[in-house]
Amino acid sequence: MSEAQFSMPRLNEPAPQFSAPSTHGEIKLKDYAGKWVVLFSHPADFTPVCTTEFVAFARAAEEFEALNTQLIGLSIDSVYSHIAWMRSIEQHFGVKVTFPVIADLSMDVAHKYGMLHPGASATAAVRCVFVIDPAQNVRAMIYYPLTTGRVIGEVKRLVQALQLNSEHGLATPEGWQPGDMCIVPPPATMDAAAQRMASDFEVTDWFFSKTKDPSAKG
Repeated sequence: MSEAQFSMPRLNEPAPQFSAPSTHGEIKLKDYAGKWVVLFSHPADFTPVCTTEFVAFARAAEEFEALNTQLIGLSIDSVYSHIAWMRSIEQHFGVKVTFPVIADLSMDVAHKYGMLHPGASATAAVRCVFVIDPAQNVRAMIYYPLTTGRVIGEVKRLVQALQLNSEHGLATPEGWQPGDMCIVPPPATMDAAAQRMASDFEVTDWFFSKTKDPSAKG
């Protein structure tokens, strides 16, 4: 493989553009500009761990839609295999997969996003998650081994945390959930540090302050 095929996206840089066949026809990343995108890969169709993930993603699809977020799946399988697997999931688990699943037989998208790790498999994409913002920049990446299923609720929480940061400039502490207190960025000057100590934030020290989640309802 060439060096380009081992390229990896980098945080806060433009997401690699692609045009690819899918269960919804040909799709392009640029078609989703203005929305958040969760692009996730799986090793293969008709495998048990992947099936549990797709069932969970499908059940949460409306929740992602409510966050202006488009789900896009991918594996190095054909469109026909994808269709058969989606129909099997609907038949056996009673849930319909409404988001597109890319058929990356050429491995073009997998190479662009660094989804192929020879130490894990030369022909199957590892479990990757890429969160892409409305400006089409990569904001987060998560990699899992072939044997470990993802927690879909954590992917949703990650999108919510990134949206909070984009809209309000706030960070999120360990274990944060929507509605919890958020981290205020620390001041960068001596004067600002003194002002922070006298501010209305929940101040532990000049560098450690919290505030209410401004996006919380009620």
